[in-house]
Amino acid sequence: MYAERASRLTGAVVWTNTPAGTGARPVLPDGCMDLLWTEGRLLVAGPDTRAHVPDGPPRAWAGIRFFPGTAPALLGVPAHELRDRRVELADLWPASRVGRLRDRIEAAPDAATALEDIALDRSAWAAVPDPLLRRLVECLDEGRPVAGTADELELGARQLHRRCLGAFGYGPKTLARILRLQRALALARSGLPYAETAVRAGYADQPHLAREVRELAGRPLGRLLGGGR
Repeated sequence: MYAERASRLTGAVVWTNTPAGTGARPVLPDGCMDLLWTEGRLLVAGPDTRAHVPDGPPRAWAGIRFFPGTAPALLGVPAHELRDRRVELADLWPASRVGRLRDRIEAAPDAATALEDIALDRSAWAAVPDPLLRRLVECLDEGRPVAGTADELELGARQLHRRCLGAFGYGPKTLARILRLQRALALARSGLPYAETAVRAGYADQPHLAREVRELAGRPLGRLLGGGR
């Protein structure tokens, strides 16, 4: 069972996922990066460009999902170096520090809250998230075109692409596609017909929506939602 709540860290989400059944559900691209805890391990989930299916048998997870573009400053690593990867935190930070964090989480009554506390501690001295990048996410999430958004932010195409690689792990066009996918999923889950979902999310038509869902999520929309309409 999956559960989430808003974090005390601005824009972040604290979540837990406990096994239910034998099959692991895919983790879909969402523009975010996560700090993860499972079976005594601390990991970082980099930004995905395709659906990720966890390896091995089902297991319990706890995590904190950072607002798009904010994790690299907290973790001290450019997002593109972690694109489509799950890596041990000890590969990014000194092993001794990670060992102390593991002990801290294992001693805590709630692993998810302990992860949140670690992120809050880190944010106290990490670089302040770039407000321009937050505005970029807001504009693209509203369905605005990349070129027009770049003009509004007074950024050239190359400069925007370079900053997006470091913050999100990929360029602004990929970020826009992923945010559009998430809009479509939210609309479809609300019960909106697929054709209307496509138009409201910003796709040319329903076949365009279907192609994008298959490419980014690896399966049809009806299967993602647990049954077609």
